[in-house]
Amino acid sequence: MMNEKQVLLAVLAHPDDESFGMGGTLAYYARQGVEVHLVCATRGEAGEVDAEYLEGFESVAERRVDELRCAAGLLGLAGVHYLDYRDSGMTGSPDNQHPQALAAAPVDAVAEKIALWIRQLRPQVVVTFDPIGGYRHPDHIAVHEATVKAFDLAANPAFEVAGSQSEKPPLPFQAQKLYYHTIPRGMFRWGVRLLRLFGKDPRRWGRNGDIDLVALAADEFPVHARIDIRSVLETKAQASDCHASQGGPMMRRGFLGWVMRLGSGHENFMRAVPPPTPGKIEIDFFSDIK
Repeated sequence: MMNEKQVLLAVLAHPDDESFGMGGTLAYYARQGVEVHLVCATRGEAGEVDAEYLEGFESVAERRVDELRCAAGLLGLAGVHYLDYRDSGMTGSPDNQHPQALAAAPVDAVAEKIALWIRQLRPQVVVTFDPIGGYRHPDHIAVHEATVKAFDLAANPAFEVAGSQSEKPPLPFQAQKLYYHTIPRGMFRWGVRLLRLFGKDPRRWGRNGDIDLVALAADEFPVHARIDIRSVLETKAQASDCHASQGGPMMRRGFLGWVMRLGSGHENFMRAVPPPTPGKIEIDFFSDIK
């Protein structure tokens, strides 16, 4: 295996997830010569976008795909691959009811699509959201659940689906490691305190007031890998800036920028496969790849 190219696959839900979340890790490994790919389940059709950002674009999706193209170039991604589902929006929004909404799709069907990309790209390492999707976005949770199934499904020789991405269906492939990106809970707890200090409701945080920081601060996930991204912090910031319609440039400024910088030097991951070594914190996904 050491003679083969190193490949990292991130499976995420929307344009901007790759930059705002694990963007430092993706940029770091791309800079190390790893072939880094992104499977993006939707084109970010839901949510409010200011009219100024839609000038020259026919839809929100077209704008957000363009932003992802910008970010992918800066991060050094080797490829961006779409699953062609639709952004479901946050829980309770009308977008949940769209027939193509990702969160409404059967998890097995989503997993089959991801498994085909795993077979085609042949990554040693797969990364996705944690079990609550970072901040309980239904699409993030759907991608997490589907990726967990796809990780094993890709290696199962009994799995065959017509209409794969190539004329000759890719052979079964077993990726070696699966990680979940986790957001430090300390950052959420600091955010709760500071929002209350400034008279703001931490249960209604975010661009649309639909993120409950209090609930998120109570969730705990173990950290098994911590990737040092200090060498690519500016690259991650520039990639985030590409997502102007989602407030990317605001990540550098004000309260939100301060909160995001609290743990900005490292990105944390929980290891799902293989089982982690108790007490060990990895600093490199590929250090024990055989």
